[in-house]
Amino acid sequence: MIKVLFFAQTRELIGVDEIEISGQFTNAEALRQHLSAKGDKWALALDKEKLLVAINQTLASLESAVQNGDEIAFFPPVTGG
Repeated sequence: MIKVLFFAQTRELIGVDEIEISGQFTNAEALRQHLSAKGDKWALALDKEKLLVAINQTLASLESAVQNGDEIAFFPPVTGG
């Protein structure tokens, strides 16, 4: 199983903060595409142009490999002021 966490606007758009998913995904992008296919809200929330990913609490790229047991977090870029 892969634990997937959603934060900030990503969480607000899909209405869930955490899921567990099984399957074989080569990288975070494959997982993102799989989740985006769940519907319009998911696709909007997981738009790769507005998305960052962390794997096991380390900032990563969508091309980074994922495996069972990983914790993947999707979140929008953070700005401050």
